Amino acid sequence: MKAKTTRAASLFLASARHTLAKQNLPNIVKCLQQLSEEEIWWRPNPASNSAGNLALHLCGNVRQWIISGLGGAEDRRERDREFAERGPIPRRALVTQLRRTVRDAGRVLARLSDDSLSREYKIQGYRVTWLDAAFRVAEHFGYHTGQIVYITKLKRAQDLKFTRLPAIKKVGTR
Repeated sequence: MKAKTTRAASLFLASARHTLAKQNLPNIVKCLQQLSEEEIWWRPNPASNSAGNLALHLCGNVRQWIISGLGGAEDRRERDREFAERGPIPRRALVTQLRRTVRDAGRVLARLSDDSLSREYKIQGYRVTWLDAAFRVAEHFGYHTGQIVYITKLKRAQDLKFTRLPAIKKVGTR
């Protein structure tokens, strides 16, 4: 029997593409633009990663899970190198690599059919459906985006103004 998925799966993939490309990526880019080349590679302590390491790690993760795992490209990831790098890889090169990775992943996610979403694959030793993989990557990307934002706040000591809540009308006002 053929597995069936709902329109919700397609909506989720569209949301995952939007979250990666229109929310998290722009925040990372804004952070990298605010940090000096030296600050991009600063680590608060030996057990922590720099913003540069996190950017490389996100590229590796997205390429492995989405572009290779779901899209069929060759998986050449060397995960340990993402964290071992001490720079200086220039800001421009990091931003270009991140943008290219998110763009390529978006293309893979855009071409997934509802029928393909329930197929199982083995990615990084995990047995997952395509939908599972897309969810993991979106969540993982957001997690590390938050770390890069936090590093930037530590170095700049200011609110980056990324969160804008809608105005709330008081009861009895128009």
